Amino acid sequence: MGTPRFAETILEKLASEFDVVCVFTRPDAIRKRGKSLEPSEVKLCAQDLGIEVFTPKSLRDEAIISLIKRINPDIIAVAAYGCILPKEILEIPRYGCINVHASLLPAYRGAAPIERAILNGDERLGVSIMRMEEGMDTGPYCAYGAVDASDKKSAELTEELACLGADLLADVIENIQSKGFGDLVWIPQEDSKVTFAPKIAKGELNLNFGDGLALAKRKVLASSAAHPCKCIVANKTLTVTSASVCETDWEDKPVGCVLYKSKKLYLRLNDGWLCVDKVKPDGKNVMDASAFCAGLQLKDSSVESWEEIRG
Repeated sequence: MGTPRFAETILEKLASEFDVVCVFTRPDAIRKRGKSLEPSEVKLCAQDLGIEVFTPKSLRDEAIISLIKRINPDIIAVAAYGCILPKEILEIPRYGCINVHASLLPAYRGAAPIERAILNGDERLGVSIMRMEEGMDTGPYCAYGAVDASDKKSAELTEELACLGADLLADVIENIQSKGFGDLVWIPQEDSKVTFAPKIAKGELNLNFGDGLALAKRKVLASSAAHPCKCIVANKTLTVTSASVCETDWEDKPVGCVLYKSKKLYLRLNDGWLCVDKVKPDGKNVMDASAFCAGLQLKDSSVESWEEIRG
């Protein structure tokens, strides 16, 4: 059971080593602005692998519960499915439901563990293999691993953690298949160490004048197509896809100004300058900031203004 690219990587691994009898994923949805309904990455992957796919709107439907009982799986593996499993389904598999969660539990329970960890400046991000309970991400875990997060964007970290999680999950299932639960140690989560990772709100990653440089850079790293890091420069709406903190002596320039200098674009924040390396203007492809400035015919050392995007 899974939906986005993170889960697709895990499905590919499981299908190469085990008998994946079917796949559950979220229904087709509008996944790009102005586009028609599109299948999830997991649905497309399952179809390519020749695996039967189900896309129920809810798992609480009695017909869906009856279907899963008829399938009678040994294990249900879950990864970023986006739907709560009711108790009736959790109790169906012989060996239970096992979740690949992209955090070092009990930290970052919830929908956006990778983005929240990046925004908090964590130096290492992790993934845990957890036995599912009725609570959200509350179950004990038996395996975990971590990767270095320094200056990596959410897409890169998502792929690394998906690959790591897929390997860990495959090892756990192999252990269960050959030895049952005998060799697995399930570690209860410590309530005192629990933190949460709620969904990223619309516009939450947009740049603000009051952002410190460290937070602004982390917003860029945490951003994705679903939750871009945007601002307005010279009346053009931009997604900032790559940026760095720079040290300058231009402290006489006010917060909210833009400086184009030596083929680089700089945004003045409350505590210094953010050097923007790459941008994606609305309706266009990602480009170097210098190409964007050239399109505006900005001269070297020219000063413009940038704006926050509200709402």
